[in-house]
Amino acid sequence: MSEREPGTWSRNKPLSRAFAAPRRAMNRIFATPGEHLDGPRTRTTVSSVVDCGVYVAGKRLAGDFSPDEALREACSHEDGFVWLGLHEPSESEMTAIAQTYGLHELAVEDAVKAEQRPKLENFGSVHFLVMRTARYVPHSEITETSQVVETGQMMIFVGEQFVITVRHGDASELGSVRADLENGRAALLEQGPWAVAYAVTDRVVDHYVLVADQVEADLDIIEEGVFSRGAGSPIQAIYQMKRELVEFRRAVVPLQRPLATIVAIVPKRIGKYFRDVQDHLTRTVEQVSSYDDLLNSILQARLAQVTVDQNNDMRKIAAWAGIATVWAAGAGIYGMNFTHMPELDWLYGYPAWWAIILLISFVLYRAFRRNGWL
Repeated sequence: MSEREPGTWSRNKPLSRAFAAPRRAMNRIFATPGEHLDGPRTRTTVSSVVDCGVYVAGKRLAGDFSPDEALREACSHEDGFVWLGLHEPSESEMTAIAQTYGLHELAVEDAVKAEQRPKLENFGSVHFLVMRTARYVPHSEITETSQVVETGQMMIFVGEQFVITVRHGDASELGSVRADLENGRAALLEQGPWAVAYAVTDRVVDHYVLVADQVEADLDIIEEGVFSRGAGSPIQAIYQMKRELVEFRRAVVPLQRPLATIVAIVPKRIGKYFRDVQDHLTRTVEQVSSYDDLLNSILQARLAQVTVDQNNDMRKIAAWAGIATVWAAGAGIYGMNFTHMPELDWLYGYPAWWAIILLISFVLYRAFRRNGWL
């Protein structure tokens, strides 16, 4: 915001300030980063490092460590390792960490861009796991623009004496995971970096289960709306829900193969934990598949309802058109300009015309009502 000009108010102030505001706006646009035309301002650099801890024999060492200091400290202990947590790191930060921990440049690129499908890659002694996180977005009703599932990404680098978690998005925060491991699961932490990888993977999959249950509630509401007596759910809302379900499916289904590979390569003592996560994931995949089939059935039912409603409307229009045709035909015949028309000279010709037309219209109306056209 621009600051108020010093001095007393005068007649020329509004005009000068009117020209000053656009000038300051243009200067801000073309100014170099870190430069502020209204006065000096200090640039603050926000680090992507959420937490960096060193663990020895399942216990976290006291003190604060930088990423390079933490690795040196962990390497000085036979059973020590580093857990470095990052949130949406920049390319420069990730490159510096990669040089310290010996990460492959391709994995670093994936960790920065966060546009990968779930996968597990091996770069020498470092395993690189990519997962998509999911979070349910609360909403009052489902419309054609509702966001139901918000997805992000979680990447895990697992080395011999370090584990690096890189999170993109707001889903599946890891602060509570770290606290749970440090406070009550020291025995699990003793098993090394793969124990952290299990805890993070378990949190991501647990969120899948929660999202699947909440999506099921939304599907119940849509299904109830389609088959209710009142106005059914609009097709746009059903299609939007299907799009959100496809987004969720892209996060859940591809993770099956990486998890199966992890179960095969990790030590047996930690493999049983990953098998439990795999079971939860399999259940969620089955749920998502059933939801997709259910949503297809709901969409087909709604389309069938629309077709039936259109047919009913066309039958009503046709029925009323048939009744109107009687009136048009009677008026056309009675209005002919022929000389020899006995109806023209008949005293009761006009009332008889009305009686005949109304009788035929009533008979047709009753017939259409009996057949369900009206």
